[in-house]
Amino acid sequence: MASAPTQEASASAPNRSPIVITLVAWLIPGGGHFLLSRRGRAAVIFACVLLTFFVGVLMRGPMFQPHGGDLLTTLIQWGGFLGDLASGLAYLLTVWLGYAQPDAAGHVHDYGSKLIVAAGLLNILAMVDAWEIAKGEKD
Repeated sequence: MASAPTQEASASAPNRSPIVITLVAWLIPGGGHFLLSRRGRAAVIFACVLLTFFVGVLMRGPMFQPHGGDLLTTLIQWGGFLGDLASGLAYLLTVWLGYAQPDAAGHVHDYGSKLIVAAGLLNILAMVDAWEIAKGEKD
């Protein structure tokens, strides 16, 4: 016999599609957690991902461009591109506004590029967390 959901269970997390939550979490870092009424966690994710991304941009880190070549070069370029893209709207706006740094030699540019990818990887972790919360697999 199925019982009606309790008031406490329905108040803890809104019943939304995990796919929608994950898409919002990709576009706006922390957005999925915000929709799940996890405001504190959403703010921390938003700040960390955007700060990491924009510090990388301020260091004039080049964004990865997917192109071919030998196997290792292809994997590195496509992996970096997917890491950049995982930052969501920050990446899309930056590219649409014309940010295009050449891949120059130097430590600062190299670290900037890695910070941009790291921001995307942080956002992927946040997306997985939002997915698990939306599915009810995690509190």
